[in-house]
Amino acid sequence: MSTNSGAVCSLVEIQPNPSLDEVLSQLVPPREFTKARFENYLPNQDFPSQAAAVAAAKEFVKPSALKGLFSRSKAQTFAGIYLDGGFGVGKTHLLAAIWHDYKGPKAFGSFLAYTSLIGLLGFADALKQLSEYQLLCIDEFELDDPGDTMLMSRLLSELGAKGIRFAATSNTPPNALGQGRFAAKDFAREISAMADRFQIVSVDGEDYRHRPIDGHTKPLDQEQLTQAIEEKLAQGNQVAVDDFDALLAHLAKVHPSKFLKLIDGIDALVLTSARVLTDQSAALRLVSFVDRLYESQVPLSSTGIGLTEVFSTEYLSGGYKKKYLRAISRIGSLTSSF
Repeated sequence: MSTNSGAVCSLVEIQPNPSLDEVLSQLVPPREFTKARFENYLPNQDFPSQAAAVAAAKEFVKPSALKGLFSRSKAQTFAGIYLDGGFGVGKTHLLAAIWHDYKGPKAFGSFLAYTSLIGLLGFADALKQLSEYQLLCIDEFELDDPGDTMLMSRLLSELGAKGIRFAATSNTPPNALGQGRFAAKDFAREISAMADRFQIVSVDGEDYRHRPIDGHTKPLDQEQLTQAIEEKLAQGNQVAVDDFDALLAHLAKVHPSKFLKLIDGIDALVLTSARVLTDQSAALRLVSFVDRLYESQVPLSSTGIGLTEVFSTEYLSGGYKKKYLRAISRIGSLTSSF
């Protein structure tokens, strides 16, 4: 196979070892949202809540809104703003616009990025690092287990006490976090405490990308695979080709905070022999990996079965349904650009 100026590699042969500075440098809006601003968010007139969300987000970052945010005054008790809505209504765009517009030390990351940072450094050191910021933007805020519930409740409490502000997005209202995943009622106090910290702003609408969240992607046969790789290489791309199971086994040994480092410099990814997953831990790990691929806009394809088919109907009807549907939506976007 002629590689021209491109090259083929394997992710399983890469052992990512980012420095702390590199991990912290990743706490910025993903590539897709580097130019996201309030001015280029186009509210759909059929859904007035979108324009209202823009107004609320703008108000949130006004200097005048900072005063008294953490005072004992009952007039202002919110530590942040929480944008709640479905897929593709522009929540992350607005979150990135808040980040870009805010003047001062700030961080932007997915919910997983923050919990992964805590897992990497330990709570005390992560708290110390995050205390350097004045604003934390948290995309896809979601609680999946009691440990995360307690962890994030404590983190928000301790950071909030330092005057740090929060902006978050989610497909789940704060008072519904954890539902269907564990005994949420046993952690109602912690969940309620987090919900009470945010001004909840609904963002209604349709997926502007018009991606079917239950769409299907077709696998490549060997001839199509060879041709597709040749075309990518001819364009000077770095193409990773990995066996589906081998990559999942490798991801199990890589801390999620290192996923971005793992795919650094990769222009396209092909997963061979894809199959339906029967291990939910592996499935959720793949969801996290797909999120990082999406943030880096790495085109994706497969042999075996289409990658939108790897999540079983059991998983799609379970407590992590929204995670899997988000992954399917993003896989559809990435495969369409392969």
